[in-house]
Amino acid sequence: MTLLSGVTGRVCLRHHRRLFSTSQVCRVAAGTPYESITVGVPAESGGSEKRVALSPAASAALIKKGMGVNVERGAGISAQFLDSAYEEVGAKIVDKEAAWGSDIVAKVRAPSTEEIPLLKKNSTLISFIYPAQNPDLLSALQERDLTVFGMDTVPRISRAQVFDALSSMANIAGYKAVVMAANHFGRFFTGQITAAGKIPPAKVLVIGGGVAGLSACGTAKNMGAIVRAFDTRAAVKEQVESMGAEFLTVELEESGEGSGGYAKEMSPEFIAAEMALFAKQCKEVDILISTALIPGKKAPLLITKEMIESMKPGSVVVDLAAEAGGNIETTRPGEIYEYAGVTHIGLTDLPSRQATQSSTLYGNNLSKLLLSMGKDNIHQVDLEDEVVRGSIILNQGEMMWPPPPVEPSPVAAKPAAGAAVVKPKEKEPFKDTAVSALTYTAGLGTLLTLGATAPEPAFTTMCTTFALAGICGYHTVWGVTPALHSPLMSVTNAISGITAVGGLLVMGGGYLPTNSVQALAAAAAFVSFINIFGGFVITQRMLDMFKRPTDPPEHNYLYGLPAALFLGGYGYAASQNMADIHQMTYLASSLCCLGALGGLSSQDTARVGNVLGMIGVTGGIAATVGLLNPPVEVLAQMGGAAALGGAVGATIAKKVEITSLPQLVALFHSFVGAAACLTCIATYIHDFPHLATLGNAAVLKTAIMLGTYIGGVTVTGSLVAYGKLD
Repeated sequence: MTLLSGVTGRVCLRHHRRLFSTSQVCRVAAGTPYESITVGVPAESGGSEKRVALSPAASAALIKKGMGVNVERGAGISAQFLDSAYEEVGAKIVDKEAAWGSDIVAKVRAPSTEEIPLLKKNSTLISFIYPAQNPDLLSALQERDLTVFGMDTVPRISRAQVFDALSSMANIAGYKAVVMAANHFGRFFTGQITAAGKIPPAKVLVIGGGVAGLSACGTAKNMGAIVRAFDTRAAVKEQVESMGAEFLTVELEESGEGSGGYAKEMSPEFIAAEMALFAKQCKEVDILISTALIPGKKAPLLITKEMIESMKPGSVVVDLAAEAGGNIETTRPGEIYEYAGVTHIGLTDLPSRQATQSSTLYGNNLSKLLLSMGKDNIHQVDLEDEVVRGSIILNQGEMMWPPPPVEPSPVAAKPAAGAAVVKPKEKEPFKDTAVSALTYTAGLGTLLTLGATAPEPAFTTMCTTFALAGICGYHTVWGVTPALHSPLMSVTNAISGITAVGGLLVMGGGYLPTNSVQALAAAAAFVSFINIFGGFVITQRMLDMFKRPTDPPEHNYLYGLPAALFLGGYGYAASQNMADIHQMTYLASSLCCLGALGGLSSQDTARVGNVLGMIGVTGGIAATVGLLNPPVEVLAQMGGAAALGGAVGATIAKKVEITSLPQLVALFHSFVGAAACLTCIATYIHDFPHLATLGNAAVLKTAIMLGTYIGGVTVTGSLVAYGKLD
């Protein structure tokens, strides 16, 4: 069959209104069911190319949607993917002609002149194309009426990050550059002090703070080197420093921000200033890694022959821009050689030298791009989609590249001469002050009304606690570092598991619940403990992601001393029937929980904050149990619910992959809402026979209604968030 991936069918005359602005007619492609599509994966030609366009995992994703996948025999061998691995996920192992004759052909590199005739007419090709540098290739592909998507032309917008193969390959190139530099360098990267003498750390300079540069910074820093980096874009400074590198600057201020996330060409004055900086750095550093590229142009020359000659013997330079001419004057593209005692690495196939990882990431990018061009298991090309319009090069032989320019932000027009000018609204001091005064009047009046209608003193005490807790929480959370927002969400989620207290208050029976009220309460406590234990484990794992090998050793076990004193002291005081100890324990627990939130305000105190959260929640639950003083049987039931819930939560939190931690936080948060609902329902069933005679029945009913409503919103909202994140 012939894949109808070209534009056919109805015509839409409206212009693109999102990313692009164009006068071209936009059209929507007729759809083709996934089960009617075959995706071919031929072996890459060229002796040095070891990557394959689809890994077995990426093939499985397409097959799961109903597509057929034809893999040329031996196509994945160089990337360590055996034919049997493809067959296990449902792909077919075919000969060269069958792979090239598929409806959609997935490749890494553009097809050669000899391979183009193997492509079926009116089929689709997805690969790196580089249309600006390959006009003859485009002409040959046009003759076969192909639809061609370039993995290198995917627009750099937020929605397209998951399809961005250039960034995936740059990440690997940056990592591999450091590994190869270390292989050719004569010393350790990390500094050491041994019995044989002191070994200084290597000094690494990375030029360019894009994906490859940041990857190189992180890899070199993790290997123990002193890392410096330079980029013309000021916005890169924070990213470089987050990798543990020092960001170098020049005296002259000039923005290097260009389009598409790349740097722009700088002024002669700026270039002179940065060249002086590089000349100075070349005399100091041991390793130099250059990544500077400007799209569509020859790579800028940044390191001269004289700078190389000034470097220390045994130094290593890696030019990741070698394929585009190189940033280093003495680079030989595709070669490793030595000049003036400095090893030059000018290889142009670094991602291919990490073939397994490169193929895995590239396959993910390509398969997700392909699946994004469909809905309800129907493949179609929609030119109104900014990703499709940006990445499509040919559409059934029709030239679609370059895409229309990015629509500029609208600029406010200056008023014409004589036109009426709208003056800014003048301030009205009396009105503004009156609104503010009435707001405070309403707030204070509400508090007085609650005090006048309070059914009992405990109600006003709880309102006071609630108001002060809200104010403290707001000011504490407001100062948290943005990078720590995810651990903050996790630790607050764990602390909110204190809903277990509600379940404990209603639990009863014996070793097991004896009625529905007690069963609901036990269930509420159980799910709360899943959230508590799992939440703190997740927080710890998230904080471990920020840990670097150079960080000083931790001795958090010492916080067991205040925890033991706090809990042991409370236990002793409670056993001696000291009536006021319960309230003071609640206060201490509350302060620990506030300390947990405050601790997440910076990297230095984040781990202490997590420990304080554990102490605070444990103290609150212990004080509740001590205040209740339940029979031994009920106490055993409470302990069983805590132990079982804690084991489940901790096990799940430890085993889940790092990349799935955010959605797991959302899932655990649904347990908080579930516990609130269960506790409210149990309370209502328990108190229903007495509601007619209770003086505070209205307050109790309102509280139960609000608790159930908020809990329900929390459950459904958290589950939806989990589903979307997953």
